Amino acid sequence: MSSDTLPPASFHTSLGAADATNRLSAGEFSCAEHVQGLLERIQATEPAVQAWTTLDAAYVRQQAEAADERHAAGEPDGPLFGVPVGIKDIIDTFDLPTQHGTPLHSGRMARRDAALVQRLRAAGALVMGKTVTTEMATYSPGKTRNPFNPDHTPGGSSSGSAAAVAAGHVSLSIGTQTNGSVIRPASFCGVVGYKPSFGLIPRTGVLTQSPVLDQVGVFGRSVADVALLAQVLAGFDEGDPATVPRAMPPLLRTALEEPPLPPTLGWVQTPFWDRVAPDAREAFGELVGLLSGRIAPFELPETARDAVEWHRTIMEADIAGSFEAEYEQGADMLSASLRAQIERGRDVRAVDYRKAASRIPLINAGFDNVFEHFSALLTPATLGTAPQGLASTGDPIMCTLWTFAGMPAITLPLLHGENGLPLGVQLVGQRGDDARLLRTAQWLMQTVAAAQ
Repeated sequence: MSSDTLPPASFHTSLGAADATNRLSAGEFSCAEHVQGLLERIQATEPAVQAWTTLDAAYVRQQAEAADERHAAGEPDGPLFGVPVGIKDIIDTFDLPTQHGTPLHSGRMARRDAALVQRLRAAGALVMGKTVTTEMATYSPGKTRNPFNPDHTPGGSSSGSAAAVAAGHVSLSIGTQTNGSVIRPASFCGVVGYKPSFGLIPRTGVLTQSPVLDQVGVFGRSVADVALLAQVLAGFDEGDPATVPRAMPPLLRTALEEPPLPPTLGWVQTPFWDRVAPDAREAFGELVGLLSGRIAPFELPETARDAVEWHRTIMEADIAGSFEAEYEQGADMLSASLRAQIERGRDVRAVDYRKAASRIPLINAGFDNVFEHFSALLTPATLGTAPQGLASTGDPIMCTLWTFAGMPAITLPLLHGENGLPLGVQLVGQRGDDARLLRTAQWLMQTVAAAQ
């Protein structure tokens, strides 16, 4: 089944977040009408996509009606006024269960919203529901299918968040990435996925897998929309030591600005180019040709290959610590994959963990000179289009280095494979320089569109 077989999207399902909130504030339609249009789309397509683990249509309508009442009373509209957002089911919400994709946490209710959910509500957004995650945000798949072809994986671990945007259920959603869990599903589902620099968005109230590697990311239909959502969510929170008090960059404004100089891109095949599917190699070859004069090859140092092992050392040791209670009390209810990760993690030596963690600042320092010459690095987001079958969420290796280093990354739905499925183009920026990355991404989208 292709995306053409899904029922046609209504007016409301085709709106981007920024456009929707502007029209809602202007009174062109009500929040209740907007929500109803999205719920009708969900009702028609959710049986095929299965993006949601918890969605209460009556409760979403209540939120919309309350927003309309506040608007009618003259209360100020926030930057995401009336926009329903999907929340990955490892992010706490006080009013909906947060079950972490495991029967061990079935029915779990958090006492309070995660910090990012508090910011979302303060900005006027509505919580549409909780999107499907893989088991404990690791590798064992949930029920979600790829909206472009339900016989193919949507990716993971933020499976439902990517699929919900791709299927027109919401214009925005939130996920997390500890390896490739935002960029990979966004690539497979043909949406924009943005993983900000480590520490930009607070993780307070989000399931802890690895304090060293966990990062919050966002999904949308455009660069502008993910910039808007990230800007709302970003900032210091005392509950997350990865965040720091500082002035926040104007992500949306910068993303929409004309670059002061035409961007230059570094074309990075990575040490894993031989594993990239032939049709993906051909597609990227055409893109590099299109960008001739603005792109130059850049070869990663050999240590980039070592980063995969460093990442695994940290991630599995942290998983063993973070999920110790689940393993001790209910190992038989965990997947074989997760049990194996925990057991390997228990064997990691402290000296190896510290050695791996010490490489993160060194890698970032090594890229400082690179970003004096390049606005961003361009590389595949995945090894190819979404693999057929639902037993795996695909290989995250094209994301591992950038996640390990905490560098900002964004994938853009610019290419397709021979099978017609989406193929994401990943841009990576200097750690902490998110606004520049978003501006470069917007430039690339416009450049490719103008050439078509």
